[in-house]
Amino acid sequence: MPEDIIFGKTGMTIEELEAVARHGARVGLSSNAVKRIENARALIEKWVAEEKRVYGITTGFGSLSDVSISKEDTRKLQENLLMSHSAGVGPPLDQELVRAAMALRIKDFARGHSGIRIETVNLLIRMLNENICPVVPRKGSVGASGDLVPLAHLSLVLIGLGEAIVDGVRAPGAAALAERGLRPIRLEAGEGLALINGTQIMTAAGGLSVYDSLNLVKLIDIAAAMSLEVLMGSRTEFDPVIHQVRPHAGQALAAENMAGITMNSDIVTSHKDCNRVQDAYTLRCSPQVHGATRDAVAYALNTVTVEMNSATNNPLIFADLEQVLSGGNFHGQPVALALDFLGIAVSELANISERRIERLVNPKLSGLPAFLVKDGGLQSGFMIAQYTAAALVSENKVLSHPACVDSIPTSANKEDHVSMGAVSAMKCREIIENTETVIAIELMCAAQALDLFTNLKPGEGTLAAYNAIRETTPHLNEDRILSTDIHTIKKLMKSGKILEAVEGAVGKLN
Repeated sequence: MPEDIIFGKTGMTIEELEAVARHGARVGLSSNAVKRIENARALIEKWVAEEKRVYGITTGFGSLSDVSISKEDTRKLQENLLMSHSAGVGPPLDQELVRAAMALRIKDFARGHSGIRIETVNLLIRMLNENICPVVPRKGSVGASGDLVPLAHLSLVLIGLGEAIVDGVRAPGAAALAERGLRPIRLEAGEGLALINGTQIMTAAGGLSVYDSLNLVKLIDIAAAMSLEVLMGSRTEFDPVIHQVRPHAGQALAAENMAGITMNSDIVTSHKDCNRVQDAYTLRCSPQVHGATRDAVAYALNTVTVEMNSATNNPLIFADLEQVLSGGNFHGQPVALALDFLGIAVSELANISERRIERLVNPKLSGLPAFLVKDGGLQSGFMIAQYTAAALVSENKVLSHPACVDSIPTSANKEDHVSMGAVSAMKCREIIENTETVIAIELMCAAQALDLFTNLKPGEGTLAAYNAIRETTPHLNEDRILSTDIHTIKKLMKSGKILEAVEGAVGKLN
């Protein structure tokens, strides 16, 4: 079990987010975070008692912000907000994504600008730590004012409404809480708005997408190195002198990785005096293409990390100044842009990987047996695996259209520009999932091709990756159901075992 993660004002990492989302890490608040939350809440209660006009606390929401709410109705206002904003549709979000969003909502509260009560935050913490996972429909957020719709569904369970999953069983909110000995809470002034006004759904998806992308850029270097060897490519394209004169950071890192993976390759050495002058772009330009995606991932990582450690509520309470300020920190544009960019960048990894797959299975390009199998005709080998890769690459191209360039005004045109960041985030996750599968197919084909080089030793990293694959996926002698092999290799990728094997042989990859 991972160590508990204590939330303060800043410092949360995507590694911590992934640990909560996927590995059940527990969370808590620092003592300073508790003080900040309590100080901000004291101001809210003071202003309510004074009947001060404060957006969302003593007024309506959105275009109804000019409607005053009496002190007696402030509780009802918050419950109405959660119910009315729970208008989501579609299948539920993955539980790992909901857990990540819960953690990020708690992290936002830890900054002390929301005005929520500590009792409410503690109940959300208990829900997360006790693995009560709200059922949150996937669709409905326009990314400003934050992820209102999905966060409303998430928050319903706090007041005993909605649904949640406990021990794999879907149950009404109150019953889910009771399963862990918890009771619903009654929201006070401003708490409903504090719970739903933020970018935590898109940021949760973005954080997990960035985490997965950081692993993917290493795995595709491994796949490309394997393909280069069996396609009789050159290591010249990895020479650091080439990359010093065009010093994009990601390009140099990718080249260094592939040079290390193919180190001491008898296969490469065996044809160093051949007549081929240059390799095809999918081999020769692999550091440039992979590297550009690496740079995009770095940009997305910075943006998501900033967002994870930010206050995204409206209004914002500044207890030390005794001020309440209305602003637009809930607007998801920074995250939307980053995740649209990340989706485009990762889709390019699938594009170049699929072209290498085609070279591997095409005898006119590879010099290898057609579709990497003997008895071609009777056996189709990996012919249709390339079809699958092509289908996923085509789907990625459609998904790569940026969501953030669209905006449909909402709330009677009061909220007249929105980010569509949640759409960006969900598309990005699908692109990454598709790209992982394409790279799994490349690894599968490259391992099959490597079996043909029985008298020549591959590079040290290539051999380590090959051995890791062959521990679970045997050589294809006769046609079999390939989806099983693809799934097995993809699972091996996600487990980290291929990367661990390669790094055990050649050292840590960039």
